[in-house]
Amino acid sequence: MDAYGAPAYRSSMAEWLTVEVFDGEFPATRWRRAHEDALLEAALTHGASEWLWHETRWGVVLELLFDSDEQLDAYRVLPAVQAALDAVPDRLRGLVVYRGRGGGSGAWVPRRPRPAPLTAAAALPDPEPDVFLGPGDRHGRTDLLDDSPDARAEPAGV
Repeated sequence: MDAYGAPAYRSSMAEWLTVEVFDGEFPATRWRRAHEDALLEAALTHGASEWLWHETRWGVVLELLFDSDEQLDAYRVLPAVQAALDAVPDRLRGLVVYRGRGGGSGAWVPRRPRPAPLTAAAALPDPEPDVFLGPGDRHGRTDLLDDSPDARAEPAGV
């Protein structure tokens, strides 16, 4: 209890509902265009306070935020919602509906994109010079690109 005698935690917690639709016989974006208005109208009239559409490589994702579990459950059983979910492009493996945000992030705050990395932010260091092993100086190193007369002379004793 807080100082005013009310529970210290929120009496009701907002609930996310995620609907993932995968491409199938036709693209999931076509399914979105056909059913977007009906899904969003039903969501808004049944208490949704926020919605987000995401387009992915494999289809589309709809995320809806409801103020309570009861509103979310009432939305799920609406005939318009059931009809839209029955019309997905791939009826066998093309629909995933679950509570929570997509990817299981658990955060109710919208995700922010990360800044793009800068390609020329820092110069790369110069590469180390090549070391050649073989007959040469007393350390076994020879510079094959050395054009001096001493470098071109035959080693003694050959």
